[in-house]
Amino acid sequence: MVLLTTVNDQCLSGLKRDARRLAPGHGGAVAFTLIELLVVIAIIAILAALLLPTLARAKEEGRRVSCISNIRQLTVCWTLYADDYGGVFVPNDWIFNFGATSGDDKSYSWCEGDAQTDTTTSNIQAGLLYPYDKSPGIYHCPSDVSTIVGANGSPLPQLRVRSYNMSQSVNGFPFLLDPYNNNYPVGAWQPCFMKFSQITNPPPSQLFVFIDENELTLEDDQFGYPMINAGYGEWWDMPSNRHNQGADLSFADGHVDYWRWRVPMISTGQLGQWVPPNQTNDYIRVGNAMRQIPAGTTVQ
Repeated sequence: MVLLTTVNDQCLSGLKRDARRLAPGHGGAVAFTLIELLVVIAIIAILAALLLPTLARAKEEGRRVSCISNIRQLTVCWTLYADDYGGVFVPNDWIFNFGATSGDDKSYSWCEGDAQTDTTTSNIQAGLLYPYDKSPGIYHCPSDVSTIVGANGSPLPQLRVRSYNMSQSVNGFPFLLDPYNNNYPVGAWQPCFMKFSQITNPPPSQLFVFIDENELTLEDDQFGYPMINAGYGEWWDMPSNRHNQGADLSFADGHVDYWRWRVPMISTGQLGQWVPPNQTNDYIRVGNAMRQIPAGTTVQ
């Protein structure tokens, strides 16, 4: 009996010592050392470094999905307009003329205004496509964080209201005489299709309509590209680079595609930027998705 009591006393004494070690305010073996804390912090930092790029890519993927939705909706509007006008595409003839001294006619096109300077969506609302979807937001890519510029070209904090442009290959008014180019028909230098029934080469599934354009080249509402015998090898307008080194395009058959570039599309912001050798394949790819005939040829 005495032996059992002694054993019980020893057990209780040990439990009390353990409890004192675990109790707040008492030093003990369960406390973290500085080295252990640094190890935990390092592990957290490594995990964050691994996860953050993945989260950033996932976030950008969500924005790109919204961009695709915007371009698809604009293409639906483009199709509805043609349905209402006997298959004839909406005019796409607001082209900034760098040599013009009397201004440019922007009053009869799918969209008006200058994407670099417009402070409101009023020019979008004045465009011929706006009645088919009165949502100005579909004209702006959620990944486009570029801002407008002031009259002297200085950057302003306000985001732009438009990120997309329409290919010169769809109704740039080819028979309109260009007063700034010796009254040549516009189509002699920028050939295009005026209606669905004319689209043959490339076919509708390969002819792009809307494109997510580079913020440094986007001004007027037409994506320009030189013909094979006049200015070929230059970017007049450049695709965007903001979707993980790629851009979204819609096509005349209604589908939307994502094109990733082999090298980044970096613009100098100057008209007629020469295409570097490592961009040649992507340059040709864009040109193949447009109407290409020798410049000066009479457009039928």
